Amino acid sequence: MRVLTKALFVLSALGATLFLHADSHAKSYTYISAKELAQALTGPDRATRSAFRRPTRIPFPPDNAFRHDAAVLGKMLFFDPRLSGSQNISCSTCHNPSFGWATPVHPVASEQERVGRRHAPSIVNVAWTTPLFWDGRAATLEDQAVGPILDPNEMDSDFDTIIHRLEKVSAYRRWFDLVYPDEGITAGTVVRSLATYQRTIVSGGAPFDDWISGNAGAISDEARRGFELFRGRAGCISCHSSWMFTDNNMHDIGLRSPDLGQGALEGQPSSQNYHFKTPGLRNITMRAPYMHDGSIPTLREVIRHYANGGSIWVARDVDIEPFTISETEIDELIAFLNTLSTSNPVGQPPTLPAN
Repeated sequence: MRVLTKALFVLSALGATLFLHADSHAKSYTYISAKELAQALTGPDRATRSAFRRPTRIPFPPDNAFRHDAAVLGKMLFFDPRLSGSQNISCSTCHNPSFGWATPVHPVASEQERVGRRHAPSIVNVAWTTPLFWDGRAATLEDQAVGPILDPNEMDSDFDTIIHRLEKVSAYRRWFDLVYPDEGITAGTVVRSLATYQRTIVSGGAPFDDWISGNAGAISDEARRGFELFRGRAGCISCHSSWMFTDNNMHDIGLRSPDLGQGALEGQPSSQNYHFKTPGLRNITMRAPYMHDGSIPTLREVIRHYANGGSIWVARDVDIEPFTISETEIDELIAFLNTLSTSNPVGQPPTLPAN
């Protein structure tokens, strides 16, 4: 009886249930199955499942509600180089679906081979992301879509030119008349279409999601130990929280970069110098190089950067504190990060309308 009572306490703490009934004449027990016991011992607890469970619906703002035809149009525009000044690059050039919707170079070269200061951030799960850009200067996707188009260090274009080009393409005229019959081709309808499509860019289910949903064998023991490090001694969870693994906040993580980040924006206090947006970690293994400036080529070096507490030449965020970690533990952290990437194939780029 004492052993069974102890089992009841342990399994209840793990979220499992063992029902026990006893009287003076007979004892009857209902046992959990071996599979349920294994899940209780190796799977996430209820609080973890709640904290990291994927949402079931994509949020869209009331003034740009989801429409399938707008998303289809936005996808064509996203992949169309006619939106850039020289018609050589598109949004997808820097936000490449084959590289986690980021780019594998550091930093990004523009139309005129001018080199930007920052690595292109991934736009996966951007529907849940605010503010936008590394420095947080855009509040909405509609605001964000304007920036790269006009930036001379990126697409180096203007909306008058874009509208003129699109109006010469009969298929685009038909699409805009269908989706926006009262407006047609305008800067606003181009931007709203792009934003609608980008909100549909959602990371696929990953092994971590299967584990969170109750499949205890979905990730390895090594990855589970990495997850415990991630939310424990390594302190990663301080900034990389929620199902997307970001707090959507700005932090100074001690990089050796002259870029002031959010602190360079008008009206921001100097205390925000070197503060940059926390990126989500979905599909992170596909998105090298890392950090806002693309200065760290591998995840192993990223982990060492944090373990060292960042560099010492700037004021670090209070959450960035050095910690001791072995090479084996770094392997475990990387094994966990690998479980955040989906094996789902990337969708094909659309067929673009001919001139």
